[in-house]
Amino acid sequence: MLLFDQFVQMEMLMQETADTHTVSAVIRGIDIFTIVLMIVFTLCYLYQYVYMPIAWFCKREIPVAEKKNRFAILICGRNEERVLANCIDSLHAQSYPSELITVFVCADNCTDRTAAIAREAGAIVYERSNLEQIGKGYALTFLFEQIGRDYPDAFDGFIIFDADNIVDPMFVSSMNDMLEAGYIASTCYRNTKNFSDNLVASCMGLWFIHDSRYLNYPRNVLKVGAAVSGTGFMISKRYLDSIGGWQFDLLIEDIQFTVDASLRGEKIGYCEKAITYDEQPTKFRTSWNQRIRWTRGYLQILRRYGWKLVGKTLRGSFTCFDMFMSLSPVYLMCVFGQLVFAIGIILSLFTGGTDFLGVLKDIGLILAGAYGMFLFLGVITTVSEWKRIRAKAGWKILTLFAFPISMILFLPITVCAIFTKPNWKHIVHDSTVSKDDLIQK
Repeated sequence: MLLFDQFVQMEMLMQETADTHTVSAVIRGIDIFTIVLMIVFTLCYLYQYVYMPIAWFCKREIPVAEKKNRFAILICGRNEERVLANCIDSLHAQSYPSELITVFVCADNCTDRTAAIAREAGAIVYERSNLEQIGKGYALTFLFEQIGRDYPDAFDGFIIFDADNIVDPMFVSSMNDMLEAGYIASTCYRNTKNFSDNLVASCMGLWFIHDSRYLNYPRNVLKVGAAVSGTGFMISKRYLDSIGGWQFDLLIEDIQFTVDASLRGEKIGYCEKAITYDEQPTKFRTSWNQRIRWTRGYLQILRRYGWKLVGKTLRGSFTCFDMFMSLSPVYLMCVFGQLVFAIGIILSLFTGGTDFLGVLKDIGLILAGAYGMFLFLGVITTVSEWKRIRAKAGWKILTLFAFPISMILFLPITVCAIFTKPNWKHIVHDSTVSKDDLIQK
């Protein structure tokens, strides 16, 4: 009996040793995975670092057009009575001939005075009530349909804004140059009107400025298709007619439009001189929910267009490669990386926590690398765009150190986006900033 007990104890000891070796092997695998993940991530986005010197040293001037086209300005808003008048006021102050600009507003499921304020400001208003199809994409579809019915051949191009925007006086004139240069669509330099409200607003504002200056600008220089960014973009009526009208209603309809144009072989332009200022959320929860919607939207687009982008990339489309890189690797690596590290933490507990610090070291290495990368991007953007950022020097510097944390939060957001199905939620805009506060005459 004593011999049997010793045998059982020996078997248990051998099993524990085997389990420990197995777990240790997995932990070593995670160490290797960490290095591979950092290398793959760097290789995937190395080309975007090549964009930087292009943004610094290369220029591509768009000639001033002699022809003046007719533009319809489209604004979709839900309960935007606090900010809409300032937006329309900035559109009335355009340097472009006023008789060639018509402002249309879709008062989308509004319960306030948005429609009345738009009419008082001189806009043509269509009211929409549809609580099943909620979102900017659906509202735009409705507005395009109404304009097509009532003004079938009145315009050469459409420019889309959000109700909280303040628009630079040269915006429409600059987009007219882009239309005459042959672009089917063009996006703008997206600045922020409430950059100094708090760090939630300034961090997202800094990202949009980086996106304009260090992604879309070099894309335009290299004649690679730019990406539309939610607001402040122009579409040619001829192009819209050729594809059967506006048909983009996913959670991020702007990226859907961009990807669709890329797959058709079209290249969206970018206009540095066309500037719009929009309002960033100031509440953390609002920003969090907004970014979950964006991330969920990326997943929608990957499911619908992912393989098509891969196919076009393999056939030599750098624009489709750029779009795919902007959508896929960061999403997949974030989700897969967090899954692997979670497994590592769980397995390390089976060894009594002896490998737990090793897993934490790998996680810390990834986070430190991400923080350093985003800090670099923030510094480069802030230095080059210093005069354009509407905030005091101290606030700009403080934003630099908060910016990487804001971007790293996309890690848990990618996981949350998998398990949630966010609907389009109204974001309250209440900034009273006007064109006179932002635009120097």
